[in-house]
Amino acid sequence: MSEKVPMTPEGQARLREELERLKKIELPQVVKDISVARDHGDLSENAEYHAAKERQGLIVARISFIEQTLSRAEVIDPSKLSGSKIQFGARVKLVNVDTDEEVVYQIVGPEEADIKQNRISVSSPLARGLIGREVGEEVRVVMPAGPRTYEILEITYA
Repeated sequence: MSEKVPMTPEGQARLREELERLKKIELPQVVKDISVARDHGDLSENAEYHAAKERQGLIVARISFIEQTLSRAEVIDPSKLSGSKIQFGARVKLVNVDTDEEVVYQIVGPEEADIKQNRISVSSPLARGLIGREVGEEVRVVMPAGPRTYEILEITYA
């Protein structure tokens, strides 16, 4: 029995789009590149051929990974959630108690986490520290860069 992978509908859609792009565009292109490189002769010293074969392996591995992830996806729509406690899918507004810096994060599945988009994995130290907490609580989290203390300002589900 495989473990379920929590995912938002947007995360599922992004993975499906990536899978389609890999299967319909990138894989056929790399197969053409291999064919062209093969036509150049001696494969033992053909850098184009070896690079294309390596890229093909990476694409095939990524396709397999995405298919496995989607097959285990447990899609959770944050817009259908509510409550005063933080759970998967929540957007959480925090203030760093030491610096007064405010930040908003959405707690998402591991495959859709993207710190540049303020989406953190449900399995990250910060998200684990926030799950089950409420507005007004302070949360002390040990992060890779050292301990941080946040106060929870707002919880929304969109």
